[in-house]
Amino acid sequence: MNAVQIGLVGVAGALLAIQFKNGKSEYGIYLSVAVSIFIFLNIVGRLEIILETLRAIGDMITIDRAYIGTLLKMVGITYAAEFSSGICKDAGYQTVASQIEIFSKLTILALGMPILLALLETIHAFLT
Repeated sequence: MNAVQIGLVGVAGALLAIQFKNGKSEYGIYLSVAVSIFIFLNIVGRLEIILETLRAIGDMITIDRAYIGTLLKMVGITYAAEFSSGICKDAGYQTVASQIEIFSKLTILALGMPILLALLETIHAFLT
C-alpha cells in the first residue's frame, strides 16, 4: 500500500471510531487499535527494504556489524514505543503513554553508550 492509501485507512478508522464514541466507546478503542495494527504491519514491510539497504552499505564499507545491529535495535525500539504509546493515548491513558516514551528513550540512550565510548576511545587514540 502507498502512503495515500494508508492515510485514507487511518482517517476512515478515526472517523468510524468517532461514531462509536457516543455509544459504545470501547468499540472505538478496539477499532483504533485494529487500524493501528494494520498500519504497523504495513510499516514492517517497508522496514525490510531499509534492512537490505543497511546490509548493502555494511558490505561496501568496513564498519563493525555491532554498530549496525545497535542502530537497528534503536529504530525498532522507537517504532514499538511510538506504536504502543499512540495506542495508550488513544485509549485515554496519557500517563502510561508518557512512561512508555520515557522508558524507550532511556533504553535507546543505554544502547548508545557503548558506541559513545568507542567514539571517545577513537578520539583519544588520535590525540595521543
